[in-house]
Amino acid sequence: MGTYYIPRNYRGESRILYIFTVKSLITTAIGGMLGSLFFFIFKSLNMTAVGLGIMAFFAFIGYAVGAFKIPTIVAFPITKKIGGEPLGEIILRYFKFRQKRKMYTYFESTKEEK
Repeated sequence: MGTYYIPRNYRGESRILYIFTVKSLITTAIGGMLGSLFFFIFKSLNMTAVGLGIMAFFAFIGYAVGAFKIPTIVAFPITKKIGGEPLGEIILRYFKFRQKRKMYTYFESTKEEK
């Protein structure tokens, strides 16, 4: 019998250009498209550099929504509950809450908490 490589479980996230996941690439593109509206407005005013800066800012915000996760900081009570969750999921959950005004969250409790 020979040996063979068993891949790790990467939770379905593949990397594109080393820093982008599929989700972060899509949200960066959406942010860039929103920023391009400002780019064309500022370009018509002969302020191309300002337009590029605003477009880059919107693209960075899109990247942050798609890629960053909230860290677990024990000193802040809110980060104990949402620590480790992606920022995009938290924003989507907020918009769902604003629509229905009801939210039910369930999480596993350990034996020490009981």
